[in-house]
Amino acid sequence: MIIEDFTQIYQRLNKDNLELLTDLYSADITFIDPLHRIEGIDNLTVYFAGLYDNVSSISFDFEEVTSDKNSHFITWDMTLAHSKMNGGEPYVVTGVTHLKTDGEEKISYHRDYYDVGQMLYEQIPLIGNIISLIKRRL
Repeated sequence: MIIEDFTQIYQRLNKDNLELLTDLYSADITFIDPLHRIEGIDNLTVYFAGLYDNVSSISFDFEEVTSDKNSHFITWDMTLAHSKMNGGEPYVVTGVTHLKTDGEEKISYHRDYYDVGQMLYEQIPLIGNIISLIKRRL
């Protein structure tokens, strides 16, 4: 099943085994996250290589799956340690992924929904402090 493949591959994925992406995604994959839109497996592999370049650890806690034929939604918590974020210490980002599969049971569409502030801006020392202050005041 595609959801099992997806969750297992993402638990193992790192900068040294990005070829696993071709087992999961179709050649013409459309990948969208809050910051990027990527077309094609080759471009996606290059994108992931850049993402994983400074990641010292990453893991996912997949929580809930809702499926309807070729469309799937997965909620998750990602624990990430990145050398340039949060002083290199792990932090958690919560999100949802929408997947669509093609006729061959490969993923042809992947869209991630998450709070960019939680993932990026809040992890930068000065900016993160300002965002925390604003959140407390609200």
